[in-house]
Amino acid sequence: MEEKLSPVITVLKNGPILIESVEPISLVQSDGIVVEVKKCYLCRCGESQRKPYCDGTHKKIDFKD
Repeated sequence: MEEKLSPVITVLKNGPILIESVEPISLVQSDGIVVEVKKCYLCRCGESQRKPYCDGTHKKIDFKD
């Protein structure tokens, strides 16, 4: 039986949270819509115009963690 790998969640220095998975995972958005993803970047700086997703604003505002 093949073992499934858990998603890997990486906090990127001075940047977003990276979620990667071999198999699609369900991301439930605040509006209840479920999105199936294998990779996504989630905002940590709080300034993204695409929350909860990163749009690169952390670079413009020189976000440091």
